[in-house]
Amino acid sequence: MFTSRRVLVYFLDLFLIMESYLLAQVLDRDFSFALFTPQYLLNVVLVVVIAQALVFVTSPMYRNIWAYASIYDMVEIIKTVSIACIVSGLALFFFQQRVHFSRVVFLLDWGLLLAQVAGSRLCWRIYRERHSVARGIFSTTTATATATATASGRAARRTLIVGAGDAGDMLLREMNKQRTSPYRIIGFIDDSPDKQHMRLHGIEVLGTTCQLPEVIAAHAIEKVIIAVPSAGAAFVRGLVNRCQEAGAKVKIIPGLSEIISGNVKVTHIRDVAIEDLLGRMSVSLDDASIRHYLHGMRVLVSGAAGSIGSEICRQVATYEPAMLVLLDSAETPLFFIEQELTARFPALRIVAILCDVRTQKRLDQVFSEILPEVVFHAAAYKHVPLVEQNQAEAVLCNVLGSMNMATASQQYGVRNFVMISSDKAVNPTNVMGTTKRVAEKYIQALSEGSRTKFSTVRFGNVLGSNGSVIPIFMEQIRAGGPLTITHPEITRFFMTIPEASQLVLQSACFGEGGEIFVLDMGEPVRIVELAEELVRLSGFTPHTDIEFVYTGLRPGEKLYEELFFRGENVLSTPHEKIHVMSPVHQDYEQLCDLLRRLLSAASDNDTVTLIALLQELVPEYTPTPNS
Repeated sequence: MFTSRRVLVYFLDLFLIMESYLLAQVLDRDFSFALFTPQYLLNVVLVVVIAQALVFVTSPMYRNIWAYASIYDMVEIIKTVSIACIVSGLALFFFQQRVHFSRVVFLLDWGLLLAQVAGSRLCWRIYRERHSVARGIFSTTTATATATATASGRAARRTLIVGAGDAGDMLLREMNKQRTSPYRIIGFIDDSPDKQHMRLHGIEVLGTTCQLPEVIAAHAIEKVIIAVPSAGAAFVRGLVNRCQEAGAKVKIIPGLSEIISGNVKVTHIRDVAIEDLLGRMSVSLDDASIRHYLHGMRVLVSGAAGSIGSEICRQVATYEPAMLVLLDSAETPLFFIEQELTARFPALRIVAILCDVRTQKRLDQVFSEILPEVVFHAAAYKHVPLVEQNQAEAVLCNVLGSMNMATASQQYGVRNFVMISSDKAVNPTNVMGTTKRVAEKYIQALSEGSRTKFSTVRFGNVLGSNGSVIPIFMEQIRAGGPLTITHPEITRFFMTIPEASQLVLQSACFGEGGEIFVLDMGEPVRIVELAEELVRLSGFTPHTDIEFVYTGLRPGEKLYEELFFRGENVLSTPHEKIHVMSPVHQDYEQLCDLLRRLLSAASDNDTVTLIALLQELVPEYTPTPNS
C-alpha cells in the first residue's frame, strides 16, 4: 500500500530514471546535446522511462523500511535496477528503436541509476541515524532533551560499551533509535588490537579492558555496559572490580543463550548479578529426549510453589504436557505460580491442588482422579537451623511425605517418579540432611521390582532460592550491614535455579529405576567471598562500608558439603553435568520396620528416640552436640 511518503519516493525514483538515462547518453556522446530532439525524447526516452517505471512500481523496494536498510535491501535495489535496465532495452527493440540501443549507454545507465537509487536510501538512513543520535542522546540543549531529562529525572549518563563486536554494534544501533535513552555513549572498550582507535558508527574504541580505569577517569564515565554475551565469570569479575575502583556503575547485556532463544533482546540491559560472577555456564540439554519424556503427559509437581518446584513447573510447561498439576500446601504461593503459568501458557491445562504430602488419604484422592504419568517430588523442609528446632516435623514432611508420594505413584501406575534430594544427605550432621538420606533409601528400596521408574536427583544450594543466603545478604546490605556469616572458611556448592531444574528434567530421562543422580555443582564457593562480591555489586567496599560479623556454626551446620559418600560407585551419563550412582540394594522389610518406629516417634515428638532411629537408619549421621 502506497503512503504519501512512498509516492514521493517513487516520483524521486522516476526523476532518477530519466536523469540517469539522459546522463548516460551525454557521457556516451562526449557531452553533446544534439541528440535530444523532441522526436528522440518522445520515441526513446519516454519508452525507457515508462518501462523502467513499471518495473520499479512492481518491485518490493517500496515496502522496505529504509531507516533500517540492510544488505538484503541493497540486493533488492540491485535486482530492481538490473531488471529495469534489461526491460527498457527489450522495449527499445520491441518499439523498433534498436538503432538507439547502445551497450555503453546500457551499462552507464545501469551504473548511474544503481548508484543514485542506493545513494538516496543511504542518505536517508544517515540522516535518520544522525538525527536520532542528536535528538535522543546528544541534544541536551534542545527542548526534547529537556523533556527527556525531566521525564527520567536525570540526564543521559556518560557511558562506555565493553565489546566492539556484533553485540556492541547491535546495542549501539538500538540505542541510537531510542529518543529517551538514559545512556550517552562516549566510546567502546575492546581487547582486540585491530580495533584500537577505530570507529563503530562514529564512536571510537578508546582502549582495552586493562586501560578501563584510565578511560573512565579521562572521559568522566558514569556507567559501563558489558556487551560480551559469552563473557566468563573471571572476565566479568575483573571488569566489575576495575569499574568499582574507578567509581563507575556496571551493567551487562543478557547471556548468549538467552538472546538466541528469543527470550530477551540485546538491549535488555540489567545489573550484573552474582550469577555472572560465579561462572555458572548455560546448560545444554537434549531437548528431543526431554520432549519425548514429557510431551502429552500428565505431570504432577509437589512443592510446586517453592523455588525449585516452581521452576520445574516452568520448564515442564515448555514441553507441552497434556496436564500440569501443581501440588502444594502453601495457599498464597500456589495461587501466584498458578496465575503466572496460566498467563504464560494459556493453552496448557493447569490444575492447582492444595494438599499436604503427609496426608496419605488426600494424596490417594488426587492420584486416583488425576492419574499422573510423571511425578517430580520437590516438597520438603530444607532450612537446616529451623529443622534442627523442629525435628519431628522434618521427619513427617521429608520422610513420611516422600513415602506417601512414592507409594501413591507406585499404586496408581506412575511411569516415572523423580525425588529432589540434597548434598546435605551425604555424611549428614543435621536432621534435614538425614531425613533426605532416609527418603533416598526408601525410594531405592521401593524401586526394586516396581513398574514405576524411581530415581533421585541430588544437588547443592541454588542461587536466590527462598530463604537462601543471597536474599538474606542483600537485605542486610540494604540495611547498611552488618553481614552475618557463620564462619570465615565455610564453603557451599551453588548453581542457578533454572540450571538445577533443567538438569533435573534431563536426569529424569536417564532413570531406569533406583539410581541417584548427582548434578555437577562445579567448585565450592567460600561464603565470605560470595558476600564480598555482593557488597561490591551493591556499590560498597567490603569490610569498610559494610561490616562482616562471624557468628559461629549453627546447629547441624557443616563447614563444607559433599556430593558423594565414600565408596559410592559414581558413573558418567550421556550428559557431562550429570553423574549417577548405581542402585544399592535395600532390605525393604527391615527398612519399613525402622521407618514405622521412626514415624511413631515423630508423631509422639519423642526426639531422643527419633535421633537414635535416624542414626540406625543412616549410620553416617553424626549429630552435632547441640542438636
